[in-house]
Formats: sequence, C-alpha cells, structure tokens
Amino acid sequence: MYELDSQPALDLYKKYLGDEAQNLPGSALLFPLQIRPTENASHEVVRTIVGVEEENHSMIFAGDVPQGYVARLMRGNFENLIEGAARAARMAETKVNGHDKLAILISCIGRKLLLGQRIGEEVEAVSESLGGAVPQIGFYSYGEISPHATTGKCELHKQTMTITVFSEA
Repeated sequence: MYELDSQPALDLYKKYLGDEAQNLPGSALLFPLQIRPTENASHEVVRTIVGVEEENHSMIFAGDVPQGYVARLMRGNFENLIEGAARAARMAETKVNGHDKLAILISCIGRKLLLGQRIGEEVEAVSESLGGAVPQIGFYSYGEISPHATTGKCELHKQTMTITVFSEA
C-alpha cells in the first residue's frame, strides 16, 4: 500500500503507532488494518502488515488490499480477541444439529504471537462455548480461507480463528 487518505501510507501508519513505530514490522501485529469495500460495510476483513519499505513510504500486507477500499487502523485487544473466538465457536456450534461433534480450530499465527502466554485462554473460551464436551483439534496457520460470517463469500482472513464443527446427524 502506497497511499492512505491521500498521504504516504507508511508515514500515516507510523504516526498512528507512535513509539511502537520503531519496532516495525514486528509491532504491526498489534496494529492490523481492517478493510472493506466502500459499498458494503458488513464485509470487512483484517490484513496484517508483514513488511515496510522506507524508501517509498509503503507497507506490504499478507493478502490483498484492493484500491478504493475503506481502511480502519486497529489495535490488538486481548479480551476482544478471546471473546471473538468464543463468539465464533457459538456461531459454528449453533449451525450444526446432531451429536458426536468434532471441532477443528484454525488460528492465525499472528494471534498466537500477539496473545503470547494468554493463548490458552482463547482455547478455553472456545471449549466453554462449544459446551466443554466437544473434542477439538487444531493448528496455527499463516491465514485462514473461510466464508465471511455476513456475506458467505470465501476469502483470506488474517489474525482470525476459524472454527468448523462436524457432527453425525
């Protein structure tokens, strides 16, 4: 990304980060970018900054950032991340009828790096939301391809946890 709000993208981003800007690109995990099409406010996805190019004041993202999209600078919040995973588990569980369920958890490595020691809390919150008796298996990835909760369109997500629940009807 070269430009954001008619300003050099990296300059604006560094201003937003303040003292954390000196730790780029590592500190970018704490400050991802939410993007969405101008015409669809409910179709937001998160993008992680994976590199910066000082010479042209630009940022490199994991995943596309289409021109003309609306962007929102975000700040990582442990409680919101953990509650978001629990909410995703509740959504996945309610869409499955039957018994003998199995949950597959795929979490972005960015979440693990951000949550650090608190990563176990996220898994516990998911387990509680699934009812505690649903076996779980999971792994970390460098992004997840899954349907968007609102639109159903399958696409790349970053810094998310995706949960799939299978059951025998």
